[in-house]
Amino acid sequence: MSCISSILKEVKLPKIIKVKQIFEADKIDNISQHLINELIRKNMDIKISKNMKIAITAGSRGISSYPLIMKTIVDFVKSHGGIPFIVPAMGSHGGGNSEGQVKILKNLGITEETMECEIISSMEVVEIGKTIKHLPVYIDKNAYNADGIILLNRIKPHTSFRGNYESGLIKMLAIGLGKRKGAEMTHFLGFESMGENILESAKISIDKLNILFGVCTIENAYDEVYHIFVLNKEELLMEEPKLLIKAKELMPRIYLDNIDVLIVKEIGKTISGTGMDTNIIGRYHTKAASGGPSIIKLGILNINKSSCGNANGMGLADYIPKKFYNEIDFEATYLNALTSTEPNSVKLPMVVENDEDVFKACAKTCGKLDANKIKLVIIDNTKKLNEVYISTEAYLHMNNKENIKVISSEVKINFDKNGNLLL
Repeated sequence: MSCISSILKEVKLPKIIKVKQIFEADKIDNISQHLINELIRKNMDIKISKNMKIAITAGSRGISSYPLIMKTIVDFVKSHGGIPFIVPAMGSHGGGNSEGQVKILKNLGITEETMECEIISSMEVVEIGKTIKHLPVYIDKNAYNADGIILLNRIKPHTSFRGNYESGLIKMLAIGLGKRKGAEMTHFLGFESMGENILESAKISIDKLNILFGVCTIENAYDEVYHIFVLNKEELLMEEPKLLIKAKELMPRIYLDNIDVLIVKEIGKTISGTGMDTNIIGRYHTKAASGGPSIIKLGILNINKSSCGNANGMGLADYIPKKFYNEIDFEATYLNALTSTEPNSVKLPMVVENDEDVFKACAKTCGKLDANKIKLVIIDNTKKLNEVYISTEAYLHMNNKENIKVISSEVKINFDKNGNLLL
């Protein structure tokens, strides 16, 4: 037993119960048919003619029903004589190289086999103009040379800045399709300027590129598709801010404003740009965003496999186990931070032996002498908040009790012989 584990051995943990948090649950059931109906209603078929080579953007986030939505767009293009191909549009993600970006899409269920079309991945870009601040605007070379571009993305609040346009189609244009060079230029002046930078960059792209239309989703708090929207090129700038407002209303949250210990079982780039959604945990790596609960100590346990070792976001935590450390791809993680110009999200937390030591280190340093008084919360990740484990003390202080249902009796927090969490 290490010296640290020996110190932590006697630390007590509170018992926990499992609760269901109830959020707005409206969703689209027949997603593919709904999208087709929207495409037809907006007359998008007339924008596609025979043998047009059409680039469809594919980002790095774990969008709900992502493969189904992508395949529906691919088939729609084919049905009207077009030749679709998919372009990874994820800035510097995937280690900043074409192979890594294809691997991310594969982990998300987007492959040439499943989509039945070509995926053309390259980091080559074309400069198409300069913003009012003289920053160059880049676009993926293959998308630039296509006969048309279809944008696809989810709209949601960003984890690092605030603005009328956060995560969505406009950011996809400015950063995603700009590849690593475009992401660097857009981040160059820091997150405080991000809202303005992505807008000015996107305006140039909208003016210079043959964007056929955009497809965007907003999701409910259960990680399901609440609605799908098809926007004409001329509607992109006008409509996205309205959809962002609704996306913010639908976001999940932890119904507790002050948390002593938060344990996040997994983080990853497919969950959030910062590994875990800063809006949920109330911790930020920039001064350009704020909000959410107040958390005294935060521990994270795993990097999800589809993130390929990118541990961006670990800098927001206080403790990680050695197994987490051993999974970190530092090159991919640090490249992400260098591109965004913000290293705070990749700073290394204290590394302890195992999950049990993460829990106990958080409990020891959260400022509560009596373990039974610790307001502790355990979540799978920041996208899945419908069912969470909480201590009894945390339950007593939760808001919106009418939207909380206790679904288990009180139990101890258990670990296996290697100190891995058993829940």
